[in-house]
Amino acid sequence: MKVWVLNGPNLNLLGEREPELYGEQTLEDVEAMCRERGKDLGLEIDFRQSNFEGELVEWLQDARKAAKGVVLNAGALSHYSRAVADAVTVATVPVVEVHITNIHAREAWRDTSVISPVAWGVITGLGVHGYLLALDALAVLLAEDGGEEEDDE
Repeated sequence: MKVWVLNGPNLNLLGEREPELYGEQTLEDVEAMCRERGKDLGLEIDFRQSNFEGELVEWLQDARKAAKGVVLNAGALSHYSRAVADAVTVATVPVVEVHITNIHAREAWRDTSVISPVAWGVITGLGVHGYLLALDALAVLLAEDGGEEEDDE
């Protein structure tokens, strides 16, 4: 079963950007963690990052036919991008929204996510381990829904 892990703007700077908030691990470290967990769960991981809103929208649209589920850390786009939120709806596969920091304990503008209402679930504030928890949740959901069928690629 293929699961996409999509990352938005500035996440390419993990490990360098505000390590007191986001930790010391790089996006490459997170990718390795996700691939290892995916292997343990029987999931094939497609891991991507973009600083461009339109590219995330296109990936979410493509996920409809190429993935069984999505882990999405849209970064700051989570707080205002109606286009990404609409693409989550269009994806028609389970999407778990992930935030490394607790968005509810930060600046007021981060407290709201336009993606949360259309996501299957939200994991926030548990550091990069939130990605692994999202993969665990998707594996359970897909197993319950008979996700063993082949992708339509």
